[in-house]
Amino acid sequence: MRSLWDEPAVANPPTRVWRDWLLVGVMIALAVVEALVRPDVTWRPVAFVVCVAIAFTLLWRRTRPLTVVLVAFGAATVLDLAASNSGPGQAGLYATAVLIVLPYAVCRWASGRDMVISIAFILLTHVLREVVNGRPVDLLVGFTFLLTPAALGLAVRYSISARSRQVQEYRLLEREQLARELHDTVAHHVSAIAIQAQAAQLISGSRPEAVEQALRTIESEATRALTEMRAMVGALRDGASADLAPQRGVADVARLADVSVATPTVRVEVTGDVTNLSPAVDAATYRLAQESVTNALRHARHATVVDVRVRADDANVSISVMDDGETVAAGRADKGYGLVGMAERVLLLGGTFDAGPRADRGWVVTAQLPRTDPDA
Repeated sequence: MRSLWDEPAVANPPTRVWRDWLLVGVMIALAVVEALVRPDVTWRPVAFVVCVAIAFTLLWRRTRPLTVVLVAFGAATVLDLAASNSGPGQAGLYATAVLIVLPYAVCRWASGRDMVISIAFILLTHVLREVVNGRPVDLLVGFTFLLTPAALGLAVRYSISARSRQVQEYRLLEREQLARELHDTVAHHVSAIAIQAQAAQLISGSRPEAVEQALRTIESEATRALTEMRAMVGALRDGASADLAPQRGVADVARLADVSVATPTVRVEVTGDVTNLSPAVDAATYRLAQESVTNALRHARHATVVDVRVRADDANVSISVMDDGETVAAGRADKGYGLVGMAERVLLLGGTFDAGPRADRGWVVTAQLPRTDPDA
C-alpha cells in the first residue's frame, strides 16, 4: 500500500484529443434527448444542467483526475440524494453513466495518493446512494460496474510502464555496447597514431626516410578510425545502409600486425579452423585481440614485441596476447574499463578470461570462447 500511495502520476498525460470532444458532444446530445422525452425525471432542468456540467469536467480527467472525480461523483450523488426525498422518479439522467470512464482515468493517469482517494470516494458515494435509496442488489452490481474499469486502467498503466522500462533497458544496453565498440575501435587506432607520431619524432634526425612510412601509417589508421566511426553513427540511424557494414572478425586479426612499423612489433599467428564461428564469437575474438594490442601499445613500457595467437579446435577458440614490456605498469594493473569490458564480453559468451603480468617479463591476456554462442 505504501508503494501504491507513493506512485507518481504518469508524466505528460495527453490533455484533450478529438475523442474527448466527441465524448462530450455525444453525452450532451443524449442529455438533451433524455430531458425532452423521458417522463420520469425528477427536477428535469437541474438534472440536465448537472449532466452537461459533468460532461465538460471529463475534459480534464487525465490532467486533474482527483478534482474531476470529486466534482462529478459529488454532484451526481448530491442530486440523487436530494431528489430521492421529493417523491418517485429518477433523479439523474442515464447519460451520466459516462462517469464509468473516471475510474479508468484515475487509475491510468493519477498519482497513487490521488488514485486511492478517488476510488475510495467513488465507492463511498455509491454505497451512500444505494443505501439511502434502499437498493442492496444494485450495491453489489455497482461495485463490479465501477471496479472493472479501474482494474483495466491499472492493467494498461502497468503494462505500458513495464514496456517503457524494457525499452529503457534496451537503450542502456545499446549505449553500453556502443561505448565498448568506440573504446575498442577508436582507442586502438588512436593508440597506433600516437605510437607512430612518437616514433617519427625519435627517428626524424637519424632516419628521415622512415618518417614518411610513419606518416603513411598515421594516415591509414586515421582513415580506418574515421570509417569505423561513420559506420557506428550510421548504425544509430534508421537507414538500411547501416546493416551493410561488415562486422570485423577473426579474418581481420592479421591486420593488427600492421599497426606499427616501429617497436613494439605486433606479430599475429592464427591456427586451426576459424571458419563457421558464430557471429558473436567471431566478432568477440577480433575485439579481444584488438583491445589487448591497444593496451600493449599504450602501457607496455620498453616492449619490443607483442604476440597475438589465435587457436581454434572443434570446441573452442583460444586467444592470447602477450608482450615483453616491464612487468609493473600501474595503468595496466588497474582494472579499468578495457579489461572489465573484455571480461564481460567473454563471460556473456560462456567463456573464460584472465589478464595479468607474466612470470618473467611483460603482460599476458588469455581468453577461451566456445565456437558457438550459447544464446544462439
